[in-house]
Amino acid sequence: MNQLVKDILINKPILNTNKVLRNTYFLLFLTLLFSGFIATISTIYCLPSPGLLIVIVGFYSLLFLTQRLSNSVFGIFSTFALTGFMGYTLGPTLSKILFTGANNIIILSLIGTALILLFCSFYVFITKKNMSFLISTITSGFLSLIILSILNSFFNLSIISLTISAVFIICSSISILWEISNIVYGGETNYIRATISLYVSLYNIFVNLISSISLLRR
Repeated sequence: MNQLVKDILINKPILNTNKVLRNTYFLLFLTLLFSGFIATISTIYCLPSPGLLIVIVGFYSLLFLTQRLSNSVFGIFSTFALTGFMGYTLGPTLSKILFTGANNIIILSLIGTALILLFCSFYVFITKKNMSFLISTITSGFLSLIILSILNSFFNLSIISLTISAVFIICSSISILWEISNIVYGGETNYIRATISLYVSLYNIFVNLISSISLLRR
C-alpha cells in the first residue's frame, strides 16, 4: 500500500503535465479551426478592415480578459472570442491575395506554419530539453524587431521588411519551443494560457510567411 501511494505521488506531476498538453493541443486545434472559419467568412464577404487601432485595442483587451478568466470555464469563451477576432483581422489581407490570384501564397504559408509547429513539438518531445534558456533570446529578438520597425518607418525598404518578417518567424518559432517545454517541465499548468501563447506565435508565423513570400515574389 505504501509503495502504491509513493508511485501515485511520483507519477502525479507527469499525469498533470500530460493532461495540460492534451488540453492545450485540443483547444489549440479547435481555436485554429474557429479562427480559420471566421477568416474565411471575412474573406468571402470582403468584410472591412478593422484598422490598426481597433486591432491593437481589441487584441490586448481580449488577451487581458482571457488571462483574467484563464482559471474558469469563461476563459474558454474568451479564448474563442480572441482567436475569432484575430481570424477576422486576417480577412482583408487574404482578400487582397486572392484578388491578385496568388492563392499559392496562402497555401504555402499554411503548410509552413503547420510544419514549424510539428517540428517544434517533436523537437521538444524527442530531445526532452528544457528550453527555459531561450527566454533571453526571445527578448533580444523582439527588441531587434522594435529597432527594425523604427528603421523601416523611415526608409521603407523591402529588405528591411523582409528581415522583420524573418525575425518574427524565428522569434515566434523559438517562443513555441519555449512554451511547449514550459508545459512539459511544469512551468505552465494552465492550458488556456498555453493555448493563447501558441496561437499568437502561430498567427505571427502565418502572417509573416505571407508577407515574406509576397515580398520575394515581387
